Amino acid sequence: MTTTVADVMTRDPIVVQPETSLKDAIQILAEKRISGLPVVDTSGKLVGVISETDLMWQETGVTPPAYIMLLDSVIYLENPNKYERDLHKALGQTVGEVMTKEPITVKPDKPLREAAQLMHERSIHRLPVLDASGNVIGIVTRGDIVRFMAAHQG
Repeated sequence: MTTTVADVMTRDPIVVQPETSLKDAIQILAEKRISGLPVVDTSGKLVGVISETDLMWQETGVTPPAYIMLLDSVIYLENPNKYERDLHKALGQTVGEVMTKEPITVKPDKPLREAAQLMHERSIHRLPVLDASGNVIGIVTRGDIVRFMAAHQG
């Protein structure tokens, strides 16, 4: 029998909304000792994910893009739009301003092996689990997968 995401996911995960203050989101992450939260709209549909990585901008600030001057023209060596996005994250006050939009998700019936492979390939730490309507019904993390592996050795 193939193990699915539903077999190991955390059901009914804690979620926040885009209007949630960063202060509140940070408090939840710290108190619950978790590294990320699904962000849902008022109807429960996933709109993003907020993670420790998203919050690091608050402390680290933003480095302006490298550029060179050539004949009184500024030539950016990096995309200035990325700088604007990063700056917005660093100055944001709500979850919606700093969250990662359009996160990678998974369905509950997906084989766990495929979910683990996806997480590894994309270097992501968590996958929100969505039902057919796009509502968050769970979350599967790297920790969930490792705990499952440890319990089923042999």
